[in-house]
Amino acid sequence: MAMLEIRDLNVFFGVIQAIRDVSFDVDKGEVVALIGANGAGKTTTLHTITGLLSAKSGSIHLDGKDITKVPAHKIVSMGMAHVPEGRRVFASLSVYDNLKMGAYTRKDKKEINDSLEMVFSEFPRLKERRNQVAGTLSGGEQQMLAMGRALMSKPRIILMDEPSMGLSPLYVSEIFEIIKQIKKEGTTVLLVEQNANMALSVADRAYVLETGKIVMDGKASDLMNDERVRKAYLGA
Repeated sequence: MAMLEIRDLNVFFGVIQAIRDVSFDVDKGEVVALIGANGAGKTTTLHTITGLLSAKSGSIHLDGKDITKVPAHKIVSMGMAHVPEGRRVFASLSVYDNLKMGAYTRKDKKEINDSLEMVFSEFPRLKERRNQVAGTLSGGEQQMLAMGRALMSKPRIILMDEPSMGLSPLYVSEIFEIIKQIKKEGTTVLLVEQNANMALSVADRAYVLETGKIVMDGKASDLMNDERVRKAYLGA
């Protein structure tokens, strides 16, 4: 049984259908990428999985439990974290307070402090800037903070939406190295990313979305070498 199972998902905005019969699986311990052009439905898919949008039909199961109609805040406590597009840090709060906000569903203070130390070891720059106001961080540092905040909920699966957006090449490389490390430490990742080259380089498997439908899927390495994918998404 897959950790995350999406079956026949249909999502509408008014009369406009954004997602059409989307089905896919994410197995425990893997990185799965959703790639596609702007407007393909990638972010809508993530928002529906995490309870921020409602599906008209279809189902979402996490570890065999139906979460299709579960509110977003309860989904976090079930072991799923979301790193949103655009980072969405609390700009007026310190780095430290942003990270503590990520642990709002947890009660054990020692475990929370252990997670904080883990995040600081993963992101040394955040430790250096722990008392700095988040809104004054660079874009790359804010992305690290958004990822660290998600890890503070001690998730079993993290959904990441466009983590490389707006970042310099140096930060992009750093962020994707961190994604590899997150996987190595046992956390499952569902990655939405317009930078298909980078996404496929860290993913085990991938799905290609076009106008709300999955049109291709397979091993990331196979899709990287597929001529249709290379022409459409890899600039080859």
